[in-house]
Amino acid sequence: MIAIVDYNMGNLASVKNAFDLLGKKVVVESDPDKLALYDKLILPGVGAFGDAMEHLGQRGMDEAIVDYARSGKYLLGICLGMQLLFDSSEEFGLNTGLGLIQGNVVAFDQSRFESPLKVPHMGWNRMFTHENFPLFEGLDEAHYLYFVHSYHAVCTNARHSVGESVYGYRFSSAVAHDNVMGIQPHPEKSHTNGLKIVQNFINL
Repeated sequence: MIAIVDYNMGNLASVKNAFDLLGKKVVVESDPDKLALYDKLILPGVGAFGDAMEHLGQRGMDEAIVDYARSGKYLLGICLGMQLLFDSSEEFGLNTGLGLIQGNVVAFDQSRFESPLKVPHMGWNRMFTHENFPLFEGLDEAHYLYFVHSYHAVCTNARHSVGESVYGYRFSSAVAHDNVMGIQPHPEKSHTNGLKIVQNFINL
């Protein structure tokens, strides 16, 4: 059984619909004491990093998610949920994350853009993924997915970056450390390619 973490900061209906389309039952779970009962976990997220961590802490979800990750079961963070996996974020001041992947979340540095681009990064963009990573099995090396974000992750260990995209410059758009994974784009909004990623997560 797969659970989607409910902490009042995610687009839960859209994520659940993606699993429904694939015929896979998922549970939207708001009780941190029940997370350990599930085989796989999805951490969604929409909004600001600091607010999300506050919501997780108020519900006791932060410690429960860390314990779940340490159990060795698969955990997938989506969009803000991916960013929460990191040590910290610079969004609206320095905020501490879950610390499951070493690194920091930073704003797009527009001074590095060769031509003017709007922030947030919004719309379809390619993700260049590493060979043989199971989450992207069956997809082209570069495939289009849907993005909405103003901040991006910087991995301390380059090996934890398993997918990159280009917006002004190259940045990590998919990360993994053992059983903990994250993707910056929204698979639930990315049509066929997104559903393939969801199916691959189900198959892990």
